[in-house]
Amino acid sequence: MTAAHKQFPWLAFLAIAGSLLAAAPVRAQSAGEVEFSRGVGFAQTPGEAPRTLGRGLPLREGDRLTTSEGASAIIKLQDGTRMTVRPNSELVLQQYQFRENAPDNSFLMQLVRGGFRAVTGVISKNSPNAARVQTNTATIGIRGTDFDARVCRTDCGQESTQIQESARPNAVQASAKIVNAQGEIFATDGGGTRRRLVDGGSVYPGDLVETARGAQAVLAFRDDTRVTLGSQTRFRLDNFVYDNSNAGDGRFLASILRGSVRALTGLIARANNRNVGFSTATATIGIRGTGFDVMCTGACAGEPGEPGAGLTLWTWLGSIEVGQGGQTALQVLQAGQGLFIPAVGPIQPIVNQPNLGTPRPDEVNVPPKLFASDNVPDASEGLFVFVRDGHIEIASASEVLHLGRGEAGFAGTNGETLRPNLIPKFIDFDRIPLPTSRNPLLTSILAESGVRSGNVCK
Repeated sequence: MTAAHKQFPWLAFLAIAGSLLAAAPVRAQSAGEVEFSRGVGFAQTPGEAPRTLGRGLPLREGDRLTTSEGASAIIKLQDGTRMTVRPNSELVLQQYQFRENAPDNSFLMQLVRGGFRAVTGVISKNSPNAARVQTNTATIGIRGTDFDARVCRTDCGQESTQIQESARPNAVQASAKIVNAQGEIFATDGGGTRRRLVDGGSVYPGDLVETARGAQAVLAFRDDTRVTLGSQTRFRLDNFVYDNSNAGDGRFLASILRGSVRALTGLIARANNRNVGFSTATATIGIRGTGFDVMCTGACAGEPGEPGAGLTLWTWLGSIEVGQGGQTALQVLQAGQGLFIPAVGPIQPIVNQPNLGTPRPDEVNVPPKLFASDNVPDASEGLFVFVRDGHIEIASASEVLHLGRGEAGFAGTNGETLRPNLIPKFIDFDRIPLPTSRNPLLTSILAESGVRSGNVCK
């Protein structure tokens, strides 16, 4: 003991206590708990003994969850995320940070083998880059989603061979997807549910798409129509019907409620331009195979009139028919022509193209696999993902694939990302209960007895 410690004994006590605190392990942040378990499974924090999975078992950041043959577990994380960990699976909660209303909430998981079924919570909904799952093939970026993920070797193909039902087409349900997004962009569906849109995000009929101040984006449609949305724009997709084999029966109807829009029409307009139309509060726009610009302010946007406010139209490719007050063809604008419709007063022709500050949609690169599909056998080795709702990004070392509602995707061991022509049967007819199942034990037993989970009251 030093002279100082002899004179002040409490200093020695503090030194000993400090060394003990320094040696004590730092407790990992609480991540959630187990809601349901069946069969043999464990959670293990690094440096500690395994803990048997059971209802109410606390989970911590860093935990490695494993399930054996025939076992499964449903976990609930603090942000509301729920996951069913499938049999023969290994999942690591590598990083988990969550505090109410904190701006830096995030989680990172590693799916080593097997798979899970998930309904994500607050973290993924509040930030498009905050929730990720890594595999040895690709990284899953979660955008507020209800989805399944499987790392397949030979097991998935074997499961599919035991399923008698036919595989369903893996059709893209989205009318359009967002590309070249800058700033905050949101979509509100017909039921009033609002969601954040980022690159690859899906837009469906009835959606109202809104851009914040300084934001812009391009909507790339399945029929090759492209629409650039400028800052503070409100654009509603009223109707979109398209079949690759019969574009002439397609329909494309949209409303420009506010702001700036630059549109290049696609295959529906080329096959039957009478089935394509854009409307504003001031006028309607008929299409003849066209590229045109719209600026809608003032009375056109239902706002107080200001000098220079109104509806501005300009055609840079083909021609458009402008109707007003029930007239179908008030005026025809050829390429290089425009007009301005004020709230009051006569219509004025314009000779100079307005500067909207956004790129023409035909000048924007659209990812080649945005809607494409390929032959991917269920027996393929790699990562399979199926999205029940929301938006998933699958990013390998060399490619990125975006999936929306009802879409399945695949990332192979060679880094290639593909959208299978058919939804894999081992995912579409999965017997493992969803994490939102009210009675997962009953669902599991009935499924093992050959009763489809879709016939079970959840």
